[in-house]
Amino acid sequence: MTLKTFGFLRLHVLLFLCSSSLLSMAQKAAAPTAQLNIDTGNIVSPVSPMLYGLMTEEINHSYDGGLYAELVRNPTMRNFWSGVEGWELVRNGNADAEMMQDKETGPSTALTTSLKLVIKSASAIDEVGVSNSGYWGIPVHARTTYKGSFYAKAGDANLGPLTVRLISDDTNAVLAQVVIPAITTSWSKHEYSLTTGEVAASSKNHLQITAAHAGVLWLQLVSLFPPTYNNRPEGLRVDLMERMAAMHPHFLRLPGGNYLEGDTLADWYDWKKTIGPRVDRPGHQAPWTYWSTDGMGFLEFLEWCEDLHVEPVLAVYAGYALKGQHVEPGHDLEPYVQAAVDEVEYVTGDTSTKWGAERAKDGHPAPFPLHYIEIGNEDWFDKSHTYDARFAQIAEALRKHYPQYKLIATAPVKETKAAAQPDLIDDHYYKSPAAMFDLVHQYDNAPRTGPKVFVGEWATRSGSPTPNFGDALGDAAWMTSMERNGDLIEIASYAPLLTNVNPGAMQWPTDLIGYDALKSYGSPSYYAQCLFAAHIGDGTPHSTISGAGARFFYSATVSSSDHVLHLKLVNASNVDQPIAVSLADFAAGKHVAQINTLHAASFEATNSITSPEAILPVASSPAFKDSEFHEVVGKFTIQVIDIPLK
Repeated sequence: MTLKTFGFLRLHVLLFLCSSSLLSMAQKAAAPTAQLNIDTGNIVSPVSPMLYGLMTEEINHSYDGGLYAELVRNPTMRNFWSGVEGWELVRNGNADAEMMQDKETGPSTALTTSLKLVIKSASAIDEVGVSNSGYWGIPVHARTTYKGSFYAKAGDANLGPLTVRLISDDTNAVLAQVVIPAITTSWSKHEYSLTTGEVAASSKNHLQITAAHAGVLWLQLVSLFPPTYNNRPEGLRVDLMERMAAMHPHFLRLPGGNYLEGDTLADWYDWKKTIGPRVDRPGHQAPWTYWSTDGMGFLEFLEWCEDLHVEPVLAVYAGYALKGQHVEPGHDLEPYVQAAVDEVEYVTGDTSTKWGAERAKDGHPAPFPLHYIEIGNEDWFDKSHTYDARFAQIAEALRKHYPQYKLIATAPVKETKAAAQPDLIDDHYYKSPAAMFDLVHQYDNAPRTGPKVFVGEWATRSGSPTPNFGDALGDAAWMTSMERNGDLIEIASYAPLLTNVNPGAMQWPTDLIGYDALKSYGSPSYYAQCLFAAHIGDGTPHSTISGAGARFFYSATVSSSDHVLHLKLVNASNVDQPIAVSLADFAAGKHVAQINTLHAASFEATNSITSPEAILPVASSPAFKDSEFHEVVGKFTIQVIDIPLK
């Protein structure tokens, strides 16, 4: 434990009665002492109770191959130039067979194709089948039950049973297996379970489905799930949900930025095609180069919110595609306006409504909470300049049916009609650490009239695949600004949230949480976000600072319910920053502060999939009694201090 790391000489030394000799030693290598005055009894502005939330989209294999716990890659048997992507033909011994995509038969009107396996010869020893290695491996743990299913039909009744196995890539050992009874000649769904024994945790495994008789077999929607968060059937990955819960979010912006729009008008997020049984979901082309199966569909997004005890910030499609196409406002836009109105009814309507009843049919009778609706995404890119009219048309329809909700615009709107005015404007910032440090006063003198601000996407970007400590310092500096301007900035969410770190999985650095098939980790920025969101008040007290270095940042908020000052100190400089702090309206007597410190030796220091805990918060709880104290915030340090005021 050091002065630079914690800013407090030792845990057993009083927080505010630092040894003068040790302090003077620290100050020899430090900047001049800054003065910070905080009048905790003078609250000058509120802080939004919804400030911090989550934003995500299908990028970097965030859903398929990430949060959505499906372990089978390409479960719906889509064809690629080299064959049915993700699937390999298995021919043991002298067995003879061929595999192809059948474009003329499938189990539903949504899934009209299938994988066709023509087995010319096979036996119990010389089996024929297919294998799938998942998304860069299939993770297997000891004493764990995996639940799966598939749709199948046989060319005739003599095909016999199928065997499903989990097999180690390295040893070819069978880790778990189950026999599926004979397959009929019509499409039917088959469910199975695979339970492992005492096996080593590994992602170097594959799934295999084999037959022991000649014949023809068609397969579609082959699925396998590990245990999921809250044990939801075909649900979400446990470790990633736990990491998000630790961020103390208040909302989830869904279905996400570019994922809402698609590259072309044909690729928009048509939410109605993502609900109901998986076999009735066709999937769609996502904008970040790969196919979205939509196994994680609109209801799964809403249940994601429910499991995290947050509410959705619902983004509805507004008629613009990423490659520049747009829908003309007026008659052409009406189908999309109706889709938005119906979407809100699916979220909030009771079972007496058409879409509330549809939600109940899908397994969730209770409505979901909702307060915010965003219309479009990044429409400032639309060179047709039709967003004003498109926003107005959708806004007026939404306000007619749902006047209680706040509407968010993705660009300034010039419409003058009251019903066409947004409640919030969505601002996005992607910056280098240096640029983010320079941005922290962006809103300090902004007018407090007109729409509030939603910082719907923001990130400091220099590390890859996840933020380094320089990024964490930029993020923390920016968060002090958002807290200081919490009366104007109503909600905010970092982006992107997730990335699969395997080669070829990522399209965009820098991303908050990294993972492979087996494990995950939080970046330094992730831990900064966790600390800031967990320690924030509902009011900003009057404060002044003088003499601080150019890269020293702070925020102060007070919780009115428990009378705690939450003080955030960020030193992004390479020299220590001494600071004298004076608190007004502070009750004399013994107090115990709660301190969390995040520190690294350089901007480049970081966490990774192989070194996930190189940088972690360190907690301490020193006692103190004075309202004036001296503190030294070490170089490259983020410090969050909770100070009881009563």
